[in-house]
Amino acid sequence: MRIRRVQLHTLALPLVTPFTTSFSTQTERRVLVMELKAAIDGHEVTGWAECGALSEPVYSSEYTEGVIDVVARHLLPRLVAAGAVGPLTAETVSEHLEKVVGHRMAKAMLETAVLDAQLRAAGLSFKDYLGVTRDRVPSGVSVGIQDSIPRLLDTVAAYLDEGYQRIKLKIQPGWDIEPVRAVREAHPRVPLQVDANAAYTLVDAAHLARLDAFDLLLIEQPLGEDDMRQHAELAKRMSTPMCLDESVVSATAAADAIQTGAAQVINIKPSRVGGYLEARRIHDIARAHGVAVWCGGMLETGIGRAANAALAGLPGFTLTGDISASGRFYKEDITEPFVLVDGHIMIPDAPGLAAVPDPARLEAATVASVDLPL
Repeated sequence: MRIRRVQLHTLALPLVTPFTTSFSTQTERRVLVMELKAAIDGHEVTGWAECGALSEPVYSSEYTEGVIDVVARHLLPRLVAAGAVGPLTAETVSEHLEKVVGHRMAKAMLETAVLDAQLRAAGLSFKDYLGVTRDRVPSGVSVGIQDSIPRLLDTVAAYLDEGYQRIKLKIQPGWDIEPVRAVREAHPRVPLQVDANAAYTLVDAAHLARLDAFDLLLIEQPLGEDDMRQHAELAKRMSTPMCLDESVVSATAAADAIQTGAAQVINIKPSRVGGYLEARRIHDIARAHGVAVWCGGMLETGIGRAANAALAGLPGFTLTGDISASGRFYKEDITEPFVLVDGHIMIPDAPGLAAVPDPARLEAATVASVDLPL
């Protein structure tokens, strides 16, 4: 593979409704999309990818403008140089980039674009590349913090009417016990879980333990991302299974979380861990230890949603993930929309890893594009 051209498109996609977590409220998703053109065996092929980073460093240390800078100045030049002297494949991308510390979301975007091009050239779907045998995955939905409990109940009921099979509630101090109680009382048999996005400390252990009364599937990332030991301590004080998100940035971190008892469940977000190949390694480690995993989301467009659906088809993904329909967040996606079919999302089986953007929709959503020097 020889990389011939790389463009980064910054998109502005208005959300259908504001999405509020413990760290921010989003009314618009700024998405960074990579278009990578490469020559493979004499043929030009295009690979697509999107970056999970937000506009500001509030979920992780990475943010959109920083990703553009590190890709242009540090990551892409290393891949171009590697491709000029030896084989460049998706499986070698992480090796070529390992001397750049961190920046996992930026690295994930590059690896994904290379993998997409590689699979398209081979006429192979991501589903078949992974060895996935399922044709669909169950769909759950993440419900942001609302301005009132009645509004929350209406929102949850509407999603259940649409066919979503699992509800995840965002929580934070002051919005936790009573909202969760209200949803559980209204829907006693619905699979339900909560996500704190690191909003609490171990001082809140007794308060968080009150959530045990509501038969939750899990509590996700209640403490800070660096608090592995404290998550293990909190897990001893709660009967609700402890799930880690922000803390698990690699397969090594996943193994540590399992070994220390900090995680009984792991949320795998490919962008957060450096790409889909590392995500698969985390899946394999967790499955070997009998730890359930599920696929989280970063408000992806159809590009990331397609790849996430294939990943979630692996056998260790035994819990319903956040792979919702496109209409959950966007009135119009940049790809053909994903829709619920009997509470499931279909796994694409066309060649490649990601869905291809519609040119007109991509152009309409783009607020800036840059050609990166090779």
